Amino acid sequence: MSIVSHVQELKKKHEALSTQIEQAQRSPATDDIHITELKKRKLRIKEEINKLST
Repeated sequence: MSIVSHVQELKKKHEALSTQIEQAQRSPATDDIHITELKKRKLRIKEEINKLST
C-alpha cells in the first residue's frame, strides 16, 4: 500500500469517527468515557495523517 492510499484510508477513518462522535454526543445513553475514547482515536489518526503528509 502506498503512502498516499494509506493517508486516504486514514482520512476516511477520521471522517467516520467524526460522524460517530457527533451521533454519540446527541445520544443521551452514551457515556462520556466512550466519547472521550472516540476523540482520542480520532486524534491519533489525525496525528498519523500529519506525520505521513510531511
